[in-house]
Amino acid sequence: MSAHVLDARGLMCPEPLIEAEAFFQTLPANCRVTVLATDPAASIDFEVWCLQKGHQYLGCDSHPSHLEIHIAHKLAKTTG
Repeated sequence: MSAHVLDARGLMCPEPLIEAEAFFQTLPANCRVTVLATDPAASIDFEVWCLQKGHQYLGCDSHPSHLEIHIAHKLAKTTG
């Protein structure tokens, strides 16, 4: 599983989610994403966002200066 990083440090809600929405559209299926964030609510926001978008929330590591939010990106199901 390949890894990608989205740096959302310095952004406050809803900006990290808006950035993630665009970023995730550029990624291949089944890759791992680490979101770097300074918004203290980002972990909760991304957990809910993952449920809504069909991604897998893998957890959050807290550091003194930022959060590292880990997500497994899943492609949206297509109809056809």
